[in-house]
Amino acid sequence: MYRLAQEQPSDWWEVEALYDLCFAPGREMLSSYRLRDGVDPVPELCLLARGDAGAVAAAIRYWPVRVGDAAALLLGPVATHPIHQGEGLAALLIGESLAIARRAGWDRVMLVGDAPYYGRFGFARLDGPDMPPPTNPDRVLGLSLTGGDAWAGVGGPVSRWTAAGH
Repeated sequence: MYRLAQEQPSDWWEVEALYDLCFAPGREMLSSYRLRDGVDPVPELCLLARGDAGAVAAAIRYWPVRVGDAAALLLGPVATHPIHQGEGLAALLIGESLAIARRAGWDRVMLVGDAPYYGRFGFARLDGPDMPPPTNPDRVLGLSLTGGDAWAGVGGPVSRWTAAGH
């Protein structure tokens, strides 16, 4: 049994340890991490799944970014502890956090990831956003959170965004 909760400041290092365990050394050198430097994550979208013993079994974070002049969410990282992989925890966190983002009024979300995995949540390749190098453009995916195509006409450099609101 798992309990979902919003990540709290006191959870930061436990979540970082999970990300260190799940991702290759040097993960913080990726272009997506440069977009997070000096920017606080969107707290209501940063979720945890804790197991019965209370340890973090999976975690997801989101960050505000700009794509040209448009606001967007940058999903990631999302990770599941190796002993819990295959249990659907990442999918649960993605689905729940996207629902919260919709209710909060966000229009669009993007990520750098595998299209076959994220496609089941509605993500598709984006051509407009220019992620900082080195990023494989085939892995830049987006999802509209509103009824229409919130990505239509949105493009340009992806940059850090620290302004309040969205």
